[in-house]
Amino acid sequence: MTKNKNLKEVSIKIEGKEWEEALDKAFKKINATKTIDGFRKGKAPKNIFIKKYGVESLFMEASELCVDKAYEKMIKENESLQIAARPVLDIRALDEKHIEYVFTLTLKPEVKLGKYKNLDVKKDKVTVTKKEIEESINHMREDYKENIIKEGKIESGDIAVIDFEGFKDGVPFEGGKGENYALTIGSNTFIPGFEDQLIGLKAGDSKDVKLSFPEDYHVADLKGQPVVFKVNVNEVKQIKLPELDQDFFDDLGMEGIDSKEALEKQVKENIKTRKESEADQKYVDAIFEEIIKNTELDVPDTMVNEEVEHMIEHFKEHVMMQGISMEQFYQITNSDENKLKEQYKDEALKRIKQRLIMEEIIKEEKIEVTDEEVENKVEELAKKYNMTKEEVKKEYDNNLDYISYDLKVNRALDIIKGEK
Repeated sequence: MTKNKNLKEVSIKIEGKEWEEALDKAFKKINATKTIDGFRKGKAPKNIFIKKYGVESLFMEASELCVDKAYEKMIKENESLQIAARPVLDIRALDEKHIEYVFTLTLKPEVKLGKYKNLDVKKDKVTVTKKEIEESINHMREDYKENIIKEGKIESGDIAVIDFEGFKDGVPFEGGKGENYALTIGSNTFIPGFEDQLIGLKAGDSKDVKLSFPEDYHVADLKGQPVVFKVNVNEVKQIKLPELDQDFFDDLGMEGIDSKEALEKQVKENIKTRKESEADQKYVDAIFEEIIKNTELDVPDTMVNEEVEHMIEHFKEHVMMQGISMEQFYQITNSDENKLKEQYKDEALKRIKQRLIMEEIIKEEKIEVTDEEVENKVEELAKKYNMTKEEVKKEYDNNLDYISYDLKVNRALDIIKGEK
């Protein structure tokens, strides 16, 4: 990354009548909130207001009123520039006669391509083992498992429905109590040693479970401390997986699956498709590593910081969809937003380099797409997602340049992979 290269300062002045009008609007807005002796609220003349508060009190409000106009003017005057990140705004001068804004622009950096075709990178061969097929089918069976009451003793893999309460030095501690808690033995849900000590008990049994909290436990008062959990076993359940029979195949609702052999064949195809996709992504990543080595490219910090912000916003949405607030996430992970930004910087830089390189390859290879090809892609997406063409276009805010760009990128990918 580079700090100064590809940065350009643009000065925009708002002065004369424009600035006077902005000051007048600022006065009317601020004056409406002020009470000056001898006048009703908001009714003091401008000269009286300025005598009391000074003309400087209008500057910041007036500057906010003019900033959009200054931004539009800056964009119009620099239409030929390729701006690659949000402009950074500052105020250089400010008085009764004018305001001078300074926009620091980040320009799209120059990309000097090296070798990007016929690279010595091999794609991994994909195989699917019998064990992988069995494990995948067992995961599917897990989705339809039943928990049945068990009369015997608790074994690893069983579910123990328990009441428990934890004591430190004979005193109950916060968060250490639960009733009718369904604990899967071997899930390592509780602190180490707890679940193991329940093995061999049966419904109706009670036990004092003695152990110590881990040294790195998140509650300071309990770190490494010996405690006793008084446990009552209310019920023991055994997990029963469905047999590979017609009832199970019907539950799956997979077209054409009516036997173990048919299921294994379909699962094998699914695993193969997934692994081929992963291998292809790994292959593309490896190709890009080589292309980046061969390319001269300095990415400005402002571009990286902006990309990091986009990535964090996307991550926040994902976390909140899981029902967790960012405050909870930071607490659980012993992190904060600054640490998260640091974690994303390398990936952000990589994404930007890949994007800039792809755009340069598109230009180098003179890749173009026609309106007909874009419409065909819209139709393809509509069929794939069971939508109308109009709905697909709406998803792209009716800006088909996005689809056109994706088509160009895919063609460029085919070129660097040697597939075209």
